[in-house]
Amino acid sequence: MNTKIKTTAAALALAAFGWACGAGADAVNKAIPAPALDTPAAEAAGLQTAVLAGGCFWGLQGMFEHVQGVTKVVAGYSGGTRETAHYEMVGTEKTGHAESVEITFDPKRISYGQLLRLYFSVAHDPTELDRQGPDSGPSYRSEIFFNSPAQERIARAYVEQLGKANVFKSPIVTKIEPLKAFYPAEGYHQDFLIHNPNHPYIVRNDLPKIGALKSVYPQLYRETPVMLSNAH
Repeated sequence: MNTKIKTTAAALALAAFGWACGAGADAVNKAIPAPALDTPAAEAAGLQTAVLAGGCFWGLQGMFEHVQGVTKVVAGYSGGTRETAHYEMVGTEKTGHAESVEITFDPKRISYGQLLRLYFSVAHDPTELDRQGPDSGPSYRSEIFFNSPAQERIARAYVEQLGKANVFKSPIVTKIEPLKAFYPAEGYHQDFLIHNPNHPYIVRNDLPKIGALKSVYPQLYRETPVMLSNAH
């Protein structure tokens, strides 16, 4: 269901959003090959960011907050303009935005390629075009927004690698485009999974992603998630 209810009341927005937003629990949920091309930890310096889209940012944010080496995850919008980077407008599916997450990570602890491995295997289904699980529309599309030539090379090489290995039954439809801007989502969306673990939609669609991360990639799983300090 992709119902979008326009309202300025956060509580009502959340009530509508809870049933309309979210990548389904139908990701691969199994280990896939590591990227053949990646940035060695020895060559990494300082914190880096990755911007990924793949269904609702609730689930993406919640899953990546449990990844070792990740220091912050922000839910937001990418692909459109600042003026339209608002929940009610993005929900019209006319802004060009995708619900996304900006992941800040320590490349000496986890590489960009390792993040993509999780993205393709337990975070979402990269074979669904302009939809994810129960949600449809371009704002739920699968897309990698690279912010450097190295990220572009790694992402394109990995998609090609997975395609040649026939990892998925259907073709990968993930877009790979340069990051123009990332706009944080409204405060009531931030850390929603952490603050609402018993929400029916979270239980059905997003907690399975964290369970898959823990069981498939235990070496990358952290029990205590990172949180945004201003998300309360």
